[in-house]
Amino acid sequence: MIELSNVSKIYDSGQSAVHALRSVDLKVAKGTIHGVIGLSGAGKSTLIRCVNLLERPSSGSVIVDGQEMTRLDTQALNRARHRIGMIFQHFNLLTTRTVYANVALPLELMGIKRQAIKARVLPLLDMVGLGDKAKQYPSQLSGGQKQRVAIARALASKPSVLLCDEATSALDPQTTSSILELLRDINQQLGITILLITHEMEVVKSICHRVSLISNGELVEDTEVGDFFTAPQTQLGRDFLNDFLQLAPPKELLARLLDAPSETTHPVVRLTFSGDTVSTPLISRLARECGVDVSILQAKVESIQERTLGLMIAELMGGADETQKAMDYLASHQLDVEVLGHVQRNA
Repeated sequence: MIELSNVSKIYDSGQSAVHALRSVDLKVAKGTIHGVIGLSGAGKSTLIRCVNLLERPSSGSVIVDGQEMTRLDTQALNRARHRIGMIFQHFNLLTTRTVYANVALPLELMGIKRQAIKARVLPLLDMVGLGDKAKQYPSQLSGGQKQRVAIARALASKPSVLLCDEATSALDPQTTSSILELLRDINQQLGITILLITHEMEVVKSICHRVSLISNGELVEDTEVGDFFTAPQTQLGRDFLNDFLQLAPPKELLARLLDAPSETTHPVVRLTFSGDTVSTPLISRLARECGVDVSILQAKVESIQERTLGLMIAELMGGADETQKAMDYLASHQLDVEVLGHVQRNA
């Protein structure tokens, strides 16, 4: 459905070029919701704007619905864009046009007749929950309602692909939840492929089937959402997950953490449980079988789509042999074990 191959984008800023994208390969399967997440400036917006050639790649190919977008002439590109809807963070509505007229605009530009426009716009307004707002203006709407208008407008030309550029970043949590539910419904009812960029892990968790992580213009992870939340492959992925779960060592512990172990220290570990290990009493067994005391400092359980994820930060308190035995025990039970540091044993 969407395939980016070896896509790079370089902005020439005079003395030094800015590499916004570096040899990106990305495939988005038909009918799925695919999220792209990353820090500010990572290249997310550039990537999504390369899909419909609002930004033309410096090199590489962009294929949407079997068409190589970079090879189309102006007229063919405009036709192809009618099959690619896009919504933005700040809605981009025309303040002088009513809700109805905003949604109708792309159809007017396509030369569609008035009755056909009406037959398309009114059902769309009902779909997004704004059937009674057709004659109102954007200034009379809430932020969530404005985004619903923008979604209806993006769907007006019956696209097969919907691009979402930080579509919920300007909204409060409750409104964000309702917009995500609407996008999920659109995906399921219309079979539209959705590619969205975000810096919010909650968005990825809520509706995405697959997620890619971008850093400094490069895709550094690309995986199923459940795998990303249970076993991120990069430190940046782990940082996103820990920030989302708000699971970090207490400040007083951080002040005591040492990088290197010694005969007088014991480890502080972050444990990730998934699948059956979440409901298995591994910690109590660990204490009995390995002869260590376990001090649980932080713990949290999250439901990630159809998976359950548990995280814990704990001190493993015992002698060097006992703590090594405990580490081996945890690893043997398919837990992800990350040593955060070491602290001095109490005298």
